[in-house]
Parts: sequence; C-alpha cells; structure tokens
Amino acid sequence: MTFAPTDWMLYSMWIVMGAMGLNFLLGLYQSLKASTFSSDLITNYLKDLVMLVLPMFMLANMTLLDNTGWIMETAYYVAAFGVVVKYLMDLKNKL
Repeated sequence: MTFAPTDWMLYSMWIVMGAMGLNFLLGLYQSLKASTFSSDLITNYLKDLVMLVLPMFMLANMTLLDNTGWIMETAYYVAAFGVVVKYLMDLKNKL
C-alpha cells in the first residue's frame, strides 16, 4: 500500500499547504512587526499539520481500500475544502 494521489488530490493538497503557508507568513510578519514573536506561532502551525493535514494523507491512503472509488476521495476533497475555508477565515481575521 503506497500513497498514490490523483492529480486533483495533489492540487488540493498544494492549495491546503499554500493557505497554511500564507497564514503562517502573515502571522510571522505581524508578530515580528509588533515585536511579540513567540514559539506559539510555530507550535500552532505544527499542531495544524498533525491535526489537519495528516488525516488528509490518511484519507488519501484509504482510497486504495475503497471499492467504490469515490467515497474516500469525496471525504478527502471535503476535508481539503474545510481546511482551506478555515485558513481563509483566519487570514481574513488577521487582516
């Protein structure tokens, strides 16, 4: 069993990681600008990687076990959409 994402799964993961990166960079910029940098910024980012991205990788791996071929992929895309919306709302609140 290996991780073999489809093209759209890979693109959606890039979008998720891009949204996470933008949120991190904006938070880093704001904290450095205000001289209030703390390690909480980095630990929250790492926590989100474990709590949001790792389950998406697990869903992508479970697509091989799905006989229908669409249930796990749909769950993956719903999760990706949810993560992107979360980070867009965070970006909106930071601006």
